[in-house]
Amino acid sequence: MTHPLDVADLRPRVQACLDGELVTQRTVLAELGPDVLELVDAIARLLAGGKRLRAAFLHWGLRGANPDLGAGAGAVRLASSMEMFQVAALIHDDVMDDSDTRRGQPAAHRAMARQHVARGWLGDADRFGAAGAILAGNLCLTWADEMYATSGLPPEALARGRATFDRMRTQLMAGQFLDVVESVRPWDDISTNERAARAHHVIRYKSAKYSIEHPLVIGARVGGADEATVSALGAYGLDLGHAFQLRDDVLGVFGDPAITGKPAGDDLREGKRTVLVARTLELAGATEAAALVGALGTELDEEGVERVRDLMAGSGALAAVEAEIARLAGSARAHLAAADIDAQARGVLGDLIDVTTARSS
Repeated sequence: MTHPLDVADLRPRVQACLDGELVTQRTVLAELGPDVLELVDAIARLLAGGKRLRAAFLHWGLRGANPDLGAGAGAVRLASSMEMFQVAALIHDDVMDDSDTRRGQPAAHRAMARQHVARGWLGDADRFGAAGAILAGNLCLTWADEMYATSGLPPEALARGRATFDRMRTQLMAGQFLDVVESVRPWDDISTNERAARAHHVIRYKSAKYSIEHPLVIGARVGGADEATVSALGAYGLDLGHAFQLRDDVLGVFGDPAITGKPAGDDLREGKRTVLVARTLELAGATEAAALVGALGTELDEEGVERVRDLMAGSGALAAVEAEIARLAGSARAHLAAADIDAQARGVLGDLIDVTTARSS
């Protein structure tokens, strides 16, 4: 059976489009000399992997609204712009989180820092790596916009989706800042309900909207969907996007590094204020809650991570988050049923509910 992300050969077509874009951009940058091409290399390494979820949601939103318009190369290029935008977010996120790895390889800023050291260059290697990664991410933002504008789809169709595309980019940048603010704002003097509400607020604007809702709505609007369908697909996307990030939070603690590509417990070491953490503080006893607070943001070893896992599972927090994922998945299915879209797209979008919520990476 064909994987939902591979229906219509979408993933290889997206990869070919991204590879072609990198060839074009290398040509544009060639006159600056070989040094700047290392920025493209860092981007290429990240673009060579990934699930292509964001491309898939835009593609099937477009094909669902307009199967003919969504079947050609222009639709694939438009969908591929979401992957370029995603890489920008990943590169910047890794700098802000000081992450060591991404998709099983050194994060972009770490790779650039190592190049600095290997060449015996002057100055601080980490500062060089962070600067290079920020600029690489900025390049991806520029290229995502360029790919949208030059997709080859009719100008009037692209104009229908442009406002949502612009909103997505603006809200994600601000959502990233919300995450930074939440990581330093004290939780000691607020209720357990407010902790969870804050964590959900960050999920909404840092992940849920740009991961699923916005790509899907962009595609639907470009395809000419009516407002009732756009609304139903948007509600589907927002619920599924929340579930997607909750699964990510679970994997950040309980995931297998060989599958996720990131060290187990990295979210704990970074002190991330997730819904899973909020639910644990709500449900655990005072001693266990204090132990969790003491562990967050520290260099936990494997035994320390295992203790936190046991605490989260034993308190019932893990089960509560799993129940929330299941509830959101069910709500997404109900919203999808209300959307007036092509039958093939409806089937793929239904299958993508399972892909995004029952995943291991």
